[in-house]
Amino acid sequence: MTTRLPSYLNFNHATYAWQPDVDYRKHPDLYRVGKGEQGVLICEPYKSEIGQHWRFKTVEIAEKSSTVILKMFEDYLAANDFVGADMARKFLQMGYTRARRYANYKGGKKYDAEHNYAQLERGTGDPEKAKAAAIFYEKYKTAEANQQYAAMKKHWKHERG
Repeated sequence: MTTRLPSYLNFNHATYAWQPDVDYRKHPDLYRVGKGEQGVLICEPYKSEIGQHWRFKTVEIAEKSSTVILKMFEDYLAANDFVGADMARKFLQMGYTRARRYANYKGGKKYDAEHNYAQLERGTGDPEKAKAAAIFYEKYKTAEANQQYAAMKKHWKHERG
């Protein structure tokens, strides 16, 4: 079996499309949509605005968190702030993926750093996190299906990447 190292081991910050020293509200032209959750933990001020609400420890917490973030997504759209809406969508997606990671792997750890980053045994995680993930997934899909967001995203990608 070939060991596939986690991508974060050889990460090059200098060439990454999102930079921590940029205010993306003041300079939205520098924002790129990217794939999946790229940039979600970098792009300020959105990271701080949305991130403070991002939680998935229990089903109840995930429901509250995802509802608040979906509302923020809608508020950003109402303000014609595509970057904010896309970041909120990314936090919803990340709520799903991170909760799934904790559902699949004990402690959320997928790789064993002490053994050449071998992938750990799947199915050892927290079943409640699977329910939390489902809650975030539903809200993430709601955001993705929003017609205004889809049109803005298509236009943004065409214009800026």
